Amino acid sequence: MTFLIRPANMGDLQPIYEMAKRTGGGFTNLPPDKKALSAKLERSAAGFDRVGDDVADDLYVFVLQNSVTGEVRGTCQIFGKVGQRWPFYSYRIGALTQHSVELERTFRADILNLSTDLEGATEVGGLFLHPGERAGGLGMLIARSRYLFIRNHRQRFADRTIAELRGVIDEAGGSPFWDGVAGRFFGMSFQEADEFNAKFGNQFIADLMPKHPVYIAMLQESAKTVIGVPHPSGRAAMRMLENEGFAWENYIDIFDGGPTMTARTDQIRSIREAKDVTITEISPSAGEQNIHQKKLFTIGRLHTFKAAYGWIDDRGDDVIMDTESAQALNISVGDQVTYVERS
Repeated sequence: MTFLIRPANMGDLQPIYEMAKRTGGGFTNLPPDKKALSAKLERSAAGFDRVGDDVADDLYVFVLQNSVTGEVRGTCQIFGKVGQRWPFYSYRIGALTQHSVELERTFRADILNLSTDLEGATEVGGLFLHPGERAGGLGMLIARSRYLFIRNHRQRFADRTIAELRGVIDEAGGSPFWDGVAGRFFGMSFQEADEFNAKFGNQFIADLMPKHPVYIAMLQESAKTVIGVPHPSGRAAMRMLENEGFAWENYIDIFDGGPTMTARTDQIRSIREAKDVTITEISPSAGEQNIHQKKLFTIGRLHTFKAAYGWIDDRGDDVIMDTESAQALNISVGDQVTYVERS
């Protein structure tokens, strides 16, 4: 076992900043700005330290760390309840059907409606994996560890969970959707709006965005074709979300038009299938013959939470863990862990 997930701290600011600079824009939850990232880490520390188990406007930031070298090579976030500091806006794709008797014609118009339907939901986001580590299931480790954290702190999270996927960004760093819709009303480029939103929130959307529906047929073709389409780098993330039970229900991001995926929290696969067990034995031979599939497991609560892949042989009354994983996460016989099958 080489990599583990743990809560981020202020000592992780520099590696998180270095990763933020690699995102290529449109990654609102991971802005390449040290002041904004520092504020996120401070807010995250307050969330982990908060007393009480109610749903609140918390932020939890995690990092993927190489347990051998100590290097931070990935990060992810959970927002306990969106739409509390400022409105959480989305476009919802609806339709208006009209019929003309004289023309004997029925016409259906697809419409973008500005919506705050998703306010109050829990959001998973801010997932970034260093390009050098995009193999060996590490993306899945980062993504699914969030769901196990939610499961083991269930009262802190809402009954609906959402995930915003970055939309299509062109080679110049612009957004065809922004240029065709919102950008017409703000007098700023996509990069400027994206940076401002990451640093100061989206209240400016409420102040300036027209409240009237937008007819998709009236948009330029470059904007229409990217509605609900994830950035090429986000297609694998979309598949992972779908495997967890998330679905696209016609909500899109107001900046870049990327899809917003939604799920009932208790129906997320990792949450639904996870098991709590007590370790009864730690053995160096666990998994030696590759007969026990590696599991994704977690231990600890709040700031002591950790997640990793390891060998767990669950025989009911006897639960055996491999020595390497136990040592890396300081697990002893008698400790309770939560695990879910890797695939």
